[in-house]
Amino acid sequence: MGDPGVFTPNSVTWQMHGDPMMWVAGIRALYLQALHPRAVRGVMENSDFRRDAWGRLMRTADFVGTTTYGTTDAAERAGARVRKIHSMLGATDPHTGERFGVDEPELLLWVHCAEIDSYLHVLRRSGFPLTDAQADRYLAEHRVSARLVGLDPAAVPADRAELAAYFERVRPQLAAGADARAVDDFLLRPPTHPLLVPARAVLWRRVAHLAYAALPPYAHELYGRPAPAPAVVTRRLRTTGAVLRHVPARVRWQLPPKHILRAMARLGPDVRPAPYKVGR
Repeated sequence: MGDPGVFTPNSVTWQMHGDPMMWVAGIRALYLQALHPRAVRGVMENSDFRRDAWGRLMRTADFVGTTTYGTTDAAERAGARVRKIHSMLGATDPHTGERFGVDEPELLLWVHCAEIDSYLHVLRRSGFPLTDAQADRYLAEHRVSARLVGLDPAAVPADRAELAAYFERVRPQLAAGADARAVDDFLLRPPTHPLLVPARAVLWRRVAHLAYAALPPYAHELYGRPAPAPAVVTRRLRTTGAVLRHVPARVRWQLPPKHILRAMARLGPDVRPAPYKVGR
């Protein structure tokens, strides 16, 4: 067997990250990450996401796919690239005017926790079968991805209790300032070709609204936009998950960047990710 990578086919991560609801979870993560004023300022000053939204989304998907399904060397090289880029970037605090590096540990930790929490929350709420123990195992596994982006794994929440305590601790720092509202507006109305505007209204905005609705209540309060009742949101997440999971996996995995298909070609068809393998 070839190199299984940093997570391996026996991990919860390997099974979860092949699920199509990861796309909805990724948008939820963007909404949540934007509520940290320094973190979102780093994005606004150093990113071209408003001009190249699809490119940024695909780069993020490529990093997650590489670290999940790529070889150990590929994952380490992807992490090294991210750390190098971050080490060269800075931004200005919107309140104090202080210059800071985007690789500050507290900012990297916020981005990491918002992302991993979103993946776990959306997939479980949409029907991906995980016990509490398996959810904790997933969080512990992602001390690996935290290390790849430059964090000390020992400082990263390793279970649901530690993650909840982290969010409780950081909540007083969160706010929906001008940058967060720009992200909100962008996610609802990303630039697109005029011929695709109807599709954006029909498809993309529904996905963005669903991702927003899946945020925690305090995030809705900060953004100042209401969300449907939790039971309604859960029902919509489960319906969306059921529809997307009926699309044959081999069809879904043909979309770029095809990391799962490459992993199966490298390691054999038995490593195909699937929910029922989580408990093995």
